[in-house]
Amino acid sequence: MHLQIIIRLVNPAFLERAIALAIENVLAGGGPFGAVIVRDGKILAEGVNMVISTNDPTAHAEVTAIRNASRALNAFHMPGCEIYSSCEPCPMCLGAIYWAHLDRVYFAATQQEASQSEFDDTFIYRQIALPPESRLIPMIHVPSGGRALAPFQAWMEKEDRIRY
Repeated sequence: MHLQIIIRLVNPAFLERAIALAIENVLAGGGPFGAVIVRDGKILAEGVNMVISTNDPTAHAEVTAIRNASRALNAFHMPGCEIYSSCEPCPMCLGAIYWAHLDRVYFAATQQEASQSEFDDTFIYRQIALPPESRLIPMIHVPSGGRALAPFQAWMEKEDRIRY
């Protein structure tokens, strides 16, 4: 998709709402991130960074917005939805966005701009690129024969499984 077409698709009011949520959150003692999920031209759900207030390192704005949208839709897939974020999503949030099957992401500040305010995701991106055993937090594969595959086998044998 060409940049001109994408710029025509973005609704600046939704991006401004995400930024306003981020500012409100900072003033309330939280982190500088906000996000809104939009469906059919209307805000379906909002989220702010709640890491500090909930002591939950996964409570980023995009994740809280996805959680709120999931509750509103009573679904874990969100086709037809877009997310507007005050900042480029971190690796965790990006993963959540892909798992939620959102159609598009619009963001204001870039990860480089966020890094100037002590929110630097570069380290995580570099760690992801390394083999698991070479990461700062070592990730050690523990061979367990065929037992490690038992949960997947049980899943594949389940006739009423719901793909996600």
